[in-house]
Amino acid sequence: MHLARTYSPTVVIAVLAISGMAASLMQTLLVPLLSELPGILNASVDDVSWVITATLLSSAVATPTLSRLADMFGKKRMMLVCLGLLLIGSVIGALSSTLMMVIVARIFQGTASALIPIGMSIMRDELPEEKLSSAVALMSATLGIGAAIGMPLSGIVFTYFGWHAIFWVSGIFAIAMFMAILIIVRESEIRTGGKFDYLGAVLLSGALTALLMAISKGGSWGWTSSPTLFAFGLTAAILAIWIPLEFKNERPLVDLRVSMRRTVLMTNLTSILMGFAMYANMLATFQLLEMPESTGYGPGLTSLEAGLVMIPTSLAMVVLAPVSAKITRLFSAKITLIVGAALMGFGYLERLFFNDTVVLIAIAAVIVAAGTAISFAAMPLLIMSAVPETETAAANGLNTLLRSIGSSVSSAAIAGILAVLVVEVGGNNLPSQSAFQMIFMLAAAASIIGALIAIAIPKPEHNELGPLDPALVAELTHHHEETK
Repeated sequence: MHLARTYSPTVVIAVLAISGMAASLMQTLLVPLLSELPGILNASVDDVSWVITATLLSSAVATPTLSRLADMFGKKRMMLVCLGLLLIGSVIGALSSTLMMVIVARIFQGTASALIPIGMSIMRDELPEEKLSSAVALMSATLGIGAAIGMPLSGIVFTYFGWHAIFWVSGIFAIAMFMAILIIVRESEIRTGGKFDYLGAVLLSGALTALLMAISKGGSWGWTSSPTLFAFGLTAAILAIWIPLEFKNERPLVDLRVSMRRTVLMTNLTSILMGFAMYANMLATFQLLEMPESTGYGPGLTSLEAGLVMIPTSLAMVVLAPVSAKITRLFSAKITLIVGAALMGFGYLERLFFNDTVVLIAIAAVIVAAGTAISFAAMPLLIMSAVPETETAAANGLNTLLRSIGSSVSSAAIAGILAVLVVEVGGNNLPSQSAFQMIFMLAAAASIIGALIAIAIPKPEHNELGPLDPALVAELTHHHEETK
């Protein structure tokens, strides 16, 4: 039997959601500093880009691995591990003075990405039915909320306190959330049996590393260069080995049979496109706001001013997460996903025609952010409605990973477009207005295609997630007690 709940569901939801923001904060925390870091760290622009690449790689490796470990050995335990690694990375970054140490710090910080899928699985196990949909909606939206907050936060901290302070802030945040989870969140007794799939984890990590290396560095290496083609080829070769092994394994790292279910497959495909569109809004908008007035279209804001303009995007995500849950209750998570993706597409199309002032740029970014919050909130609900209760962390971990891959593709596409479509201003080549229009068109296409794919998702039998099967809970709890 479970002990009486000490803290209210609202407090538990708040702690888990704020912890989730720690993961997404890592995505954009240093983005506003990319133009400053070459001078600060005495390194080339290409070398400094590893600060972002390292975070993407560690996130890709950690998310499926730690999510599976959470299903097997304890979800609260793995959340504490994630926050501990985040703290280690923050301290290393705060004390560093070289590019190599900053990259090491970002590798540790990237592992925090697993906090979101693990947090959602805790919600599934522990929260009452009436709180579950809105809680999961908020937790999933933190992937966008934290990314939106990261840019203005780092800009403000850097301006007034220096770049080391950014790492100290993330370290303090990690300590606070570690203590909050340790005290407030109960360990779930829902576990999956079997042995951990070490071979599957190594192979998938290798494939993801090669894939993200090719995506993130292809622009600087050259898309048809030997290193890029080798990385793509290595990805395909490893996956050709990994996929059959996962099908044969009784307890695979990623249950591909479950992943091939129509609901899960269509949702995951949509996730890649939504990740692409979400990151385009964050990254391209910030860079557009910083374009000098001499280009003829840029407002010429400082990093701090651009960060402040982006604050309403994160607020929109916070406000719209409960709205997403309400749409799901009234209709279904499928309809919620379609509405969110369509709203993102509308926001990007609006940007093609109304992009002349800071106010119009901010309004369009808020519209896209609203669609992001709605669509992101729906995806984990669709996933959890189609997978076994003991697989929720791993299944949502894969979904989160695919969103991150979409964001990585978006980052590479944006960098490539901004580097190619340029205009000469004062002897310097700067991105042209057509470059940003191209980015917005691609993001609009990704959003609209995502909405069309979501239409193919089977309608769930129930609008709300049902409670866990009491018999299953009792059986798993008894088994867990016997194996202690």
